[in-house]
Amino acid sequence: MPRRKNTVGMASAFHQVQSQARSLMATLQKQIRDKEAELKQLKDEAASLSQIAGGGGKAPSVAAPRAVAVREGGKRGRIDWRAILTELPKQFKAADIRTVRGVKGKRPSEIFAAITRWIEAGTVKRKARGVYERV
Repeated sequence: MPRRKNTVGMASAFHQVQSQARSLMATLQKQIRDKEAELKQLKDEAASLSQIAGGGGKAPSVAAPRAVAVREGGKRGRIDWRAILTELPKQFKAADIRTVRGVKGKRPSEIFAAITRWIEAGTVKRKARGVYERV
């Protein structure tokens, strides 16, 4: 006759592990809530300090690239083309613009539109075909 396994003892051990996992999850969730509350408080403090300093009320994002505004959804926002222009050398080509962080994936039409805006604004002069100079 085959021997029976002790299923009662195994079920009891499983329930103990399951109970420990539940209590651990509850503790972790409480810690996460506490950290999120602390982070929100720090962001509020940073926003108020930024507003006092004349930054417009929004705290700068530490992880955001200098020339690209990143929204909370992880999507890229508008590019500050003036900031990109300041990062370029005195004389540059359109290919040099691609070396600036945040512009690498932009279409050539967007880059040349920015160059055209710079020329019309008087911040850039065209030296030769494909060569531009900051004024």
